[in-house]
Amino acid sequence: MLKRNKAKKIVHVDGVAASMASVIAMVGDVINIPSNAFLMIHNPWTFAMGNSNDFRKLADDLDVIATGAMNVYKENMVEGVTEETIKGLLDAETWLNGDDVAKYFNVEVIEAKNIAACDSAYLQKYSKTPDKLKGKTAPTSSTVDDQEKIKLQNELDLLNL
Repeated sequence: MLKRNKAKKIVHVDGVAASMASVIAMVGDVINIPSNAFLMIHNPWTFAMGNSNDFRKLADDLDVIATGAMNVYKENMVEGVTEETIKGLLDAETWLNGDDVAKYFNVEVIEAKNIAACDSAYLQKYSKTPDKLKGKTAPTSSTVDDQEKIKLQNELDLLNL
């Protein structure tokens, strides 16, 4: 639906676009990702309960979802990158920082950001989450000042919409 929208879509990955968020990020006409932000891609997975027929259907459904996600990734692959390469990254649950993302997908790598909202507890659910995303640190006074600046900038950005 977002991809079909005729408006120019500019996506900003300020911290982490993991799992389906990585697919959603790919609908942008311009995708900005700081060098120290992350995109995490993996094959679709789920939790399930049921009988053998339910599980066979679920496996088929996951394959359909995987095909749809791959189609979105393919539309954004850098020239020379193969579908097999991306499938390998998906099989491995791969965390890519901004510079790495640019090796595979058409994105604009922008300067590193030092602050981003992140639900570290949620990221614990993935098996290969980079350690620096798992840690919890208390904000410093300069971090608080930076957060205030970001809040103000976000409010100004909303006014421009």
